[in-house]
Amino acid sequence: MQVATATAATDKKNGLGPLPEWDLSDLSPHRDSPELARDQRLLADAADAFCRRYEGRLATLSGAELGAAIGEYERLQELAGRISSYASLVHAGNLGDPEIGRFFQTVEERINAASTKLLFFTLELNRLDEVELAAKQTDPALAHYRPWLRDIRAFRPYQLSDELEKLLHEKQVAGRAAWTRLFDETIADLRFPFRGRELTEAEALDLLSDADPELRREAGQTIGEVLGRHARSFALITNTLAKDKEIEDRWRGFKRPISARNLANFVEDEVVDALIAAVRAAYPRLSHRYYRLKARWFGVDRLPFWDRNAPLPGDDDRVVPWQEAEATVLAAYHAFSPAMAEIGRRFFTRPWIDAPVRPGKASGAFAHPTVPGAHPYLLLNYQGRLRDVMTLAHELGHGVHQVLAAPRGYLMADTPLTLAETASVFGEMLTFRALLARETDPGRRKIMLAQKVEDMLNTVVRQIAFVTFEMRLHEARREAELTPDQIAELWLEVQRESLGPALQLDGVYRHYWSYIPHFIHTPFYVYAYAFGDCLVNSLYAVYEDAHEGFAERYLDLLKAGGTLRHRELLAPFGLDASDPAFWSKGLGVVAAFIDELEQLG
Repeated sequence: MQVATATAATDKKNGLGPLPEWDLSDLSPHRDSPELARDQRLLADAADAFCRRYEGRLATLSGAELGAAIGEYERLQELAGRISSYASLVHAGNLGDPEIGRFFQTVEERINAASTKLLFFTLELNRLDEVELAAKQTDPALAHYRPWLRDIRAFRPYQLSDELEKLLHEKQVAGRAAWTRLFDETIADLRFPFRGRELTEAEALDLLSDADPELRREAGQTIGEVLGRHARSFALITNTLAKDKEIEDRWRGFKRPISARNLANFVEDEVVDALIAAVRAAYPRLSHRYYRLKARWFGVDRLPFWDRNAPLPGDDDRVVPWQEAEATVLAAYHAFSPAMAEIGRRFFTRPWIDAPVRPGKASGAFAHPTVPGAHPYLLLNYQGRLRDVMTLAHELGHGVHQVLAAPRGYLMADTPLTLAETASVFGEMLTFRALLARETDPGRRKIMLAQKVEDMLNTVVRQIAFVTFEMRLHEARREAELTPDQIAELWLEVQRESLGPALQLDGVYRHYWSYIPHFIHTPFYVYAYAFGDCLVNSLYAVYEDAHEGFAERYLDLLKAGGTLRHRELLAPFGLDASDPAFWSKGLGVVAAFIDELEQLG
């Protein structure tokens, strides 16, 4: 496994042990390699040839010929995906390097040029008559792609003219993608002065979970002050992207800002509305109740914002070395399914994970599926807290899901965001339950339960507050540009509503909206976390009631990739996300943990 010497030495000093760094050579040998240049030329030439062969002719093709054309289109998309994935991961590894930034932008522009030529294909497919297409699908070659055709044709009512679609697609690299890159590189360049050091965003945010209250206070203030100094820039980026979305939504005919995301997730507006309403109605019995408890444990009436994720009194805040984190997560996966653990083990025995914190590295964590012909990569910023172990379990769940779905092929392996979060949250739950089951000390059990409740509140309540903030911001932006102060007031309003009166949310906390990347990268993504958490809570209840055959059914769910919708995937477990009781059942798991904490005192 590839490990950087300097990083490993530092991590050993901090008690983490050697941390893995990824090796991207399975995608490309190097960003200046002849192979990468060759693949980019091949993609451009093949896109030209594909366009000459098929543009304007899809209606005349037989089912077998159309199936072969989609197969060729899929191979081109996989080639583009491999090139783009490599550039994206190189960039994520060091957002602060201008040469890497130039490389990333150049690759994205070349991919965009090829994909603009290929855009005609899905546009023409969507113009095919329903009856004629159904007749063509009697041929097995085309029938294989029925789920993909179903999904692209869901966008038919919102499709614009070919010329407009090509213009929007081609301008993306100089529009939304450019503003997103500006946000990422700005965040990566931020440094947070702290006791004579200049911290990255990941390092500064990690201090909000430190055992030292004065250290948390200083970190909380510093983070808010630095974000506040850049509030105008972040507000400009947010306003611009919200207006860009409003224009496109209006042209396409989406009535609500969230509707395009719901369609992309293949989940009905009313199902998402029911989820949001259920969580907001549960704020008093979930977050409000829990933070009252936490304030009492800390001996105060109200917790300052920098203590929201503070470890509980008595928590030794033990550093978990990387090897222990690996063993913990894999053991939990193995107890559920040896097959799932075996897939997970590949990420550790091969250089598929990038774990250390580094200046310039993308913050947070993600699992990138790359392409079915390769394998996923995980990015973490591992600092040895129990939450970092849970993050590892989360991202490894994504990785296992992506490996299992890969045989579906490039066009059908990907899942909607709502279902993509199922495997990740389930991996977290398996790991937490395994750790809780072996804990016999009542004090430690209380601390573990509290940490899990906080993680669930961050996944459910906080993400629904985030999406509520987005909805209000995008609605307001339809009327006029918002000042940084107006955005901050919206932020404080929804945070106070969701987290409750036991938290003191004021001062520089007003700027904390500005570092959330999902608002910029993927508007309205965040409700997928709450969807996944509630779904997993319900799934886990089924698992506890009947272990026999559950793991096999669960792995079948993951193997389905994007071929089935949420109703079909959940039916074997007797679950229905359109039933309001479904969300109540999921939220009841969180409430039950808080009940136990109240009993523990």
